Amino acid sequence: MTKTEEQFRSVMHECRTLFGKKLHDYGASWRILRPSSLTDQLFIKAKRIRSIEITGTTLVGEGIRPEFIALINYGIIGLIQLKNGFTDTVDTTPDEAMAMYDEFAKECLELMLRKNHDYAEAWRDMRVSSYTDFILTKIQRVKEIENINGNTLVSEGIDANYMDIINYACFGAIKTAENE
Repeated sequence: MTKTEEQFRSVMHECRTLFGKKLHDYGASWRILRPSSLTDQLFIKAKRIRSIEITGTTLVGEGIRPEFIALINYGIIGLIQLKNGFTDTVDTTPDEAMAMYDEFAKECLELMLRKNHDYAEAWRDMRVSSYTDFILTKIQRVKEIENINGNTLVSEGIDANYMDIINYACFGAIKTAENE
């Protein structure tokens, strides 16, 4: 296993553990979220990271890394919602939610491994602020695709953008941990 794969798996395990704890506390309440609401949730998390990067201050007391973790978990929730649609009531057991989480986490890992091979570990030489900007760009793309009801001409779909957001956020979580 490469160092990148090991670090990625470690961050994803951390995210999965937090997801499981929140699932215990809140159930799968996120099943109620419509796609546009999830996009906005991703947006506020990424904007908070950018704000902290620019100002260097946080009044809430949490740093950048927890927001990258949140982006990963909300990104996976977004993938689940794209596949299953939203509901008016919680219709998913914790075991079902964890199984879906694992399915999409595995897909993201596989995508990252393919892209990381082709890009030759370029993410390691990037600035964390670039991950933030790329994530915000991907969110803007998702908003645009939502605004045209998914009727793209040549672009990847929302799911591909969510997976890229997850992977950039994972790189951000790895790099911020290394920098601490």
